[in-house]
Amino acid sequence: MKIAVTGAFSYTGKYVTQRLLERGEQVITLTGHPNRPDPFGGKVRALPLDFEGSSLRTSLEGVDVLVNTYWVRFDRRGNTQLRAVENTGRLIASARAAGVGRIVHVSVTNPTADSPLPYFAGKAANEQAVKDSGLGFAILRPTLIVGVEDILINNIAFLLRRLPLFGLPGDGRYPVQPVDVEDLADLMVEAVYAKDNYTIDAVGPDVFSFREMVALIGKKIGAPRPLLSVPPGVALAAARSIGLVLGDVVLTPEEIDGLMAGLLVSNEPPQGSRRLVDWLDMHGGQLGLKYASELKRHFV
Repeated sequence: MKIAVTGAFSYTGKYVTQRLLERGEQVITLTGHPNRPDPFGGKVRALPLDFEGSSLRTSLEGVDVLVNTYWVRFDRRGNTQLRAVENTGRLIASARAAGVGRIVHVSVTNPTADSPLPYFAGKAANEQAVKDSGLGFAILRPTLIVGVEDILINNIAFLLRRLPLFGLPGDGRYPVQPVDVEDLADLMVEAVYAKDNYTIDAVGPDVFSFREMVALIGKKIGAPRPLLSVPPGVALAAARSIGLVLGDVVLTPEEIDGLMAGLLVSNEPPQGSRRLVDWLDMHGGQLGLKYASELKRHFV
């Protein structure tokens, strides 16, 4: 088959692309970062993820399945979550016009159209656009994706290595259910070859409180720290101050609200089997040695 993957040179897209290439599939990528290093040695043709004009339709002609990982973490200048919803609609319409047969779409757990959080409301709007497209589809809803390219887990470790204590928004008891990127990629590949339409939560086997997860990261990297509960506003102010020093957006109000609302956990049986503790045993020695900048990765 010919398969298009948005962001094949980035994070989740890279893992699913590697698996598809190993199966002998032809893969192209649609990317907004054409100068990003190619991890596949020229095996994947890169085309622009250009939401204006007809180039998307042209790029998608002859494609059997579109694997879509496109989204934005937070608003930045004109690159907003509302714009990302509009862009996703254009991408889906282009896929339909080009004759694509199936979409594998990466969303998030617990999206709702009436959510006060634009991230989750936008994800719900994108899911509806996929379902309304008339194409075959699979929608995967991950939580916190764990991998060596992950920003949040790495930067928690970065701060634990350098600060005498770690501030938790609120009491830190709100749940989180991380999923290993390898498990997510396996589910994405299964979705490529599936024939039925479905929506599933793509989550790992373990549910932690946020406090427990941070403590586990500290233990596994050899930097356990006292965990201090602080009001969410204080945590956000501290994150903004750290962001000014690092030249990045460390944490957003919406991310704090989503965490504390328990939106990064599923009520469904876990689809992934890889455990965070095992991943930390493998990668803890390198985790957090360098800061991972969201702005440099996606906005430069």
